[in-house]
Amino acid sequence: MAHSENIDEIIRRLSIKYPKAKIALQFSNPMELLVATILSAQCTDVIVNRITSRLFKKYTSVEEYASADINQFEQDIKSAGFYHNKAKNIIASAKVIHKEYGSSVPSKMEELISLPGVARKTANIVLYNAFGITDGIAVDTHVKRLSQKLDLTRNNDPVKIEKDLMEIVPRHLWGSFPYLLIEHGRAVCIARKPKCNICNLYDICPSALNQK
Repeated sequence: MAHSENIDEIIRRLSIKYPKAKIALQFSNPMELLVATILSAQCTDVIVNRITSRLFKKYTSVEEYASADINQFEQDIKSAGFYHNKAKNIIASAKVIHKEYGSSVPSKMEELISLPGVARKTANIVLYNAFGITDGIAVDTHVKRLSQKLDLTRNNDPVKIEKDLMEIVPRHLWGSFPYLLIEHGRAVCIARKPKCNICNLYDICPSALNQK
C-alpha cells in the first residue's frame, strides 16, 4: 500500500467537500435499518427508500417481520431485486432476533453476522448508524472501487479491504469514512466516467496520475 500515507489528506479534502456525508437509507430504529440495509444489496438507496416508505408502515415490529408471509413479503420488496433471498433472510433474521435477543436487534458484531444474510458490511452499517458503535469499516461497491483507485488497498475481497482500511483510517472515523467515499463515488469518481477534471483528489490519486 504505497500510497497509504495520503489517507489523512484524502479524509481532510473529502470532509471539506462533503461535510454532511451520511447514510442515505431512511429508518427510525435498528430493525428498520437492518431491513433497509439488506434490501440495499445491488439496489439503489432511492429504490430502497421508496420500498421502505410503504414497508415500514406495514411491518412495525420484529414480531411482524418474523411472522410475515414470505410470498406476500416478496411482493412487498420485489422492486429491490433478488427479492427471494432478501425476503427469506429478513424474515429468518427477524425470527432469530425475536427468539434469541428478545426482539431487540443485537449490538455486537459477532451476533449480527450470525443472522441470516448479514455479513460485515451490513453489520458495520447497523452498528454505526443505529448504535454509534465503530467496530469496523463498511465496504460497499463505492468504498471498494475508490479504495483501489486511491491505492489504499491492493485487495479485491471486501473483508481484506476492510482490514487494510482499518490499519490506516483513524478509528474514530471508521464509521463516517465510507460515506465520504460513497459521496465522492456518486458525484465525481463515477464508475463509468470519472470526472477527473473536477476531482479535488486528482493530484494525489495514483489512478489519475498513471493516466497522464
